[in-house]
Amino acid sequence: MAKSPSDTTREAVALAYGQTDAAPRVVAKGKGLIAEQIIARAKEHGVYVHESPELVALLTQVDIDEHIPPQLYLAVAELLAWLYRIEHGHAGPELPR
Repeated sequence: MAKSPSDTTREAVALAYGQTDAAPRVVAKGKGLIAEQIIARAKEHGVYVHESPELVALLTQVDIDEHIPPQLYLAVAELLAWLYRIEHGHAGPELPR
């Protein structure tokens, strides 16, 4: 996830979620050049980058390799469900912001 490119300092947070995980984990985060590298790596590997300044602001408070807090479960679950539909050709309505 990334903040909008119009922001003066871009921020990015990468999440990972495996079947054995209790919740998604923050696996990378950064500002400026680090954020640009996170975004570039995601795109190189075909990982969708969603821009949500509000969610990024909340996720940057989570330490690396920590699970997201329960307060963010719903927001991240909606994002993951939307991404799943995109990946499987069922785009449906746009994700609300």
